[in-house]
Amino acid sequence: MALDIFLIVVGILAILIGFVGCIVPMLPGPPIAYVGMLLVHFTDRIQFSWVELVVALVVMLATLVLDFIAPAIGTKKFGGSNYGKWGCVIGTFIGLFFGFLGIILGPFIGAVVGELIGGRSMGAALRSGWGSFLGFLAGTLAKIISCGIILFFVLKALIGLI
Repeated sequence: MALDIFLIVVGILAILIGFVGCIVPMLPGPPIAYVGMLLVHFTDRIQFSWVELVVALVVMLATLVLDFIAPAIGTKKFGGSNYGKWGCVIGTFIGLFFGFLGIILGPFIGAVVGELIGGRSMGAALRSGWGSFLGFLAGTLAKIISCGIILFFVLKALIGLI
């Protein structure tokens, strides 16, 4: 019983930290939230179905992929060339080393620089950069939704205990 309470409390804390990780760089929010769900699952009182566990896992993994490629997709949707897409990807990697601001500005600056290297005008380069920023926002929203789905499963199970 005490172990169950401990696992439930730590699991919920992990899910809440997962939500924080949706915004804070270098903190993988959805995977942390999924671990929280697993901790709750390992109690004697709450057991998720394999469908719930797999759905949460697939959503979490898809979110990780989308979060990484969304800025490049946004760049392309706003008229960016392959130079802009590659600049965005490189800027995303470099931005990881510069904290929160680097995560936001890295893809934008990378897309703009890539477009300028490719010979595009400053206006076209800025549009491409804007697309990468919107892609970043879309990836962040996807992470929040992923953590929300995990939280929904856990709250539904906890309410079932009452």
